[in-house]
Amino acid sequence: MSATSGPTSRSGTATRRKLATAGFHLGAGTLSVLWLLPIALVLVTSVRSFDDIAANGLGSLPHSFTLDGFRQAWVDGGQQRALINSMLVTVPTVLITLGLASMAAFALSRYELPLRRTLLLLMLGGNLLPPQILLIPVSRISESLGLYDTLYALIGVQIGFGVGFYVFVLYGFMRSLPVEIQQAAVIDGAGPWQIYSAIVLPLTKPALAALSALSFTWIFNDLLWAITVLRTDSQMPITASLIGLQGQYVSMWNVIAAGSVIAAAPTVAVFLRFQRHFVAGLNLGAVK
Repeated sequence: MSATSGPTSRSGTATRRKLATAGFHLGAGTLSVLWLLPIALVLVTSVRSFDDIAANGLGSLPHSFTLDGFRQAWVDGGQQRALINSMLVTVPTVLITLGLASMAAFALSRYELPLRRTLLLLMLGGNLLPPQILLIPVSRISESLGLYDTLYALIGVQIGFGVGFYVFVLYGFMRSLPVEIQQAAVIDGAGPWQIYSAIVLPLTKPALAALSALSFTWIFNDLLWAITVLRTDSQMPITASLIGLQGQYVSMWNVIAAGSVIAAAPTVAVFLRFQRHFVAGLNLGAVK
């Protein structure tokens, strides 16, 4: 009885595991296809001609191949200027925000400053506020400072609303660094700036790389603050210019799709370059 029940039990367990594995892969594959289908539709539409779409329909198989939609979106639709504006906002904002956040996190995590926890809670609480309730105050402040409808206003807003979150995340990472490293540097005569720049900052590179990738994606794809502090079309970043592109080419889906591909290309490139840092960034600040 026991001699036959053992192999039978193991065979049943192996069968259930195979079925569970097959079910998982089937479900994951189905979700992947559903997620990739709209992306594939946009890519295919972007290389079709307007006459092809008008004659055969948007969901039909392509009967043409052309890059004219990209040319129209890039030149006539103003995507080239908008992409430059996005880069002029995103790159300085990422560098300045992470620079300020790393210095603030270093001071808060490595030194016993008064009201340290209060400052951290204020920074965290500021990120919990819905940005919609701050649209009018931010717009009025930018007008009073004479920065309204300039890229400087958008850079300032992105820095102001991003630095608190980055400080909170980097604080948790820097707190996990062994205190003996800092003590050894102090014994060797290193000052606070030397400890920060030569010791703590290099050890924080994984966290900074993850936050750089995440912040680039967030800032580059932002639309809300762009349409709040900017008004002129020539100042709009790539996400806001897509709205104007849709209004300019109402029925030319190939041009709109091409503009969407152009807008998505930089963030996709950053994600592919720093994808392992994206995954590592999910655990930032979770260390004790």
